[in-house]
Amino acid sequence: MTIVTLILGLYLSGCDGTKSDRTDSDTNYRPKVVSTSTIITDLTEKVGGDEIELKGILKPGADPHVYEPVPADNLALEKAELILYNGYNLEPGLIKLMNSSGVKAKKVPVGEVVKPLDFNYKGATKPDPHVWGSAQNAIAMVNTIRDRLIELSPEDKTEFIENAAKLTVELEEVNTWITQEIQTIPENHRQLVTTHDAFQYYARAYGLKVTGTLIGISTEEQPSAQTIKRLSDAIKSAGVPAIFAETTINPALITTVAQEAKVKLAPRQLYSDSIGAPGSEGDTYVKMLVANTKTIVESLGGKYKAFEPSQK
Repeated sequence: MTIVTLILGLYLSGCDGTKSDRTDSDTNYRPKVVSTSTIITDLTEKVGGDEIELKGILKPGADPHVYEPVPADNLALEKAELILYNGYNLEPGLIKLMNSSGVKAKKVPVGEVVKPLDFNYKGATKPDPHVWGSAQNAIAMVNTIRDRLIELSPEDKTEFIENAAKLTVELEEVNTWITQEIQTIPENHRQLVTTHDAFQYYARAYGLKVTGTLIGISTEEQPSAQTIKRLSDAIKSAGVPAIFAETTINPALITTVAQEAKVKLAPRQLYSDSIGAPGSEGDTYVKMLVANTKTIVESLGGKYKAFEPSQK
């Protein structure tokens, strides 16, 4: 018996046989689901498959912290039957739009199923929204997506459960693989310096220390010359071999930090708040984790071994 079959069987045994009240004339209907961040869109696409009509608002490379909604977004939200968003104020513009307009769809903050790590911003403690840094957290998010889709379209329950089970197996495998890869980095080099504070969950899950960031949680912040100087000094003191730019943020300032600290800037940028464009090495959530791990391991002196999922 495969892992997927076991998960599917256990879940089905605990579910009732609730049926939708759609008539036979509705057999070609697909419920309208809207997702905000590209990460949630990718997970929802994997779980929902062809059974839903999915509209992802943010495009690959877009920064959810500063995204300004356009009229088409409001129209999509108004037509939706289910809205899946990250929460913890990752996408403030879209959250404000959802709460201020006449949106009738059920709104689910998928990321808030994860108990947050905290950060301090201007003297206040707030939840860190970058929960997807841990593949284990993503499994919890997948379970939430699965359950909300079942509520929306119970006649497609079997497909949603099976799709979620397959994705969970891959997430468990990549979680184990990342842990093993990070362990190949010399212990004193297991330190991350990035453009913004988006890797706290990744670092906590896989045994790294966030030594410093140029800006905080939100990319709206603008670092001062003093901030750049402080970070450069911290890098020199820590002796890290490389620091990292991110795909959703202009690399100019972190490049300046690298020059000031006389340290290497990693040759590839990390995917932080978005998956990559179609055809890139990080164009799905799992591939994003793999690409980031490869960049981190190779840049910090580890020995990278390719991820080989059991499901092809």
